Amino acid sequence: MKNRIKVERAIYNLTQADLAKKIGVSRQTINAMEKNKYVPSTVLALKLSRVFKKNVEDIFFLEDSD
Repeated sequence: MKNRIKVERAIYNLTQADLAKKIGVSRQTINAMEKNKYVPSTVLALKLSRVFKKNVEDIFFLEDSD
C-alpha cells in the first residue's frame, strides 16, 4: 500500500515529529509509513485523515501488486 503522508505533511508544514505528536505515535512510525515499511491500523489511518482533512482513500491507496 502506498501513501501520500510525506506530501500532505509538507502541505501542512509539519515535521515527522510534529505529525507523530498530533496522532500519538513515534517519529519512527511516521518515517516507516512514509517509506511504505509499515501499514497503519484503521484507527491510525483515520487519525491521519483528520489531521490532513482528507478521506483515508485520498491518503492511502492500493497498487495492483497489493
